[in-house]
Formats: sequence, C-alpha cells, structure tokens
Amino acid sequence: MPKMKTNRAAAKRLKRTAKGKLKRHKANHSHILTKKSRKRKRRLRSADLVSDADKKRMDRLMPYGQ
Repeated sequence: MPKMKTNRAAAKRLKRTAKGKLKRHKANHSHILTKKSRKRKRRLRSADLVSDADKKRMDRLMPYGQ
C-alpha cells in the first residue's frame, strides 16, 4: 500500500501534541485589532486544541503527525 500524503496546508497550520491531539491557532488576531479589548487579544494569542467535531477530518489530513 502506498504512503498517504500529508495535506501541506494543514501541516503549516496544525501541530501534534505529545499525546497526539492537534493544536491550532485562534482566528481574529491578525488585523483590525484596535477595536478589540486587551483581554480579548491576549486570549487570542494562546493556542487551542482542534474540537472533537473536526478532529476526524483533521486526522485524515495529517496521517503522520507532523
């Protein structure tokens, strides 16, 4: 059976944790930051885990845990 290809777009956006979960960055922290509160911007800086609803699809895009 041939190797599966990793989706390169997903590989640039997601990372695997030590336990195999997928880590992602939060949206809405790239522009129009003046109207967002300091607290909101600070919380957007931290990484988050991919939700359970999306996990199956993301695992298919990254079969080897880049």
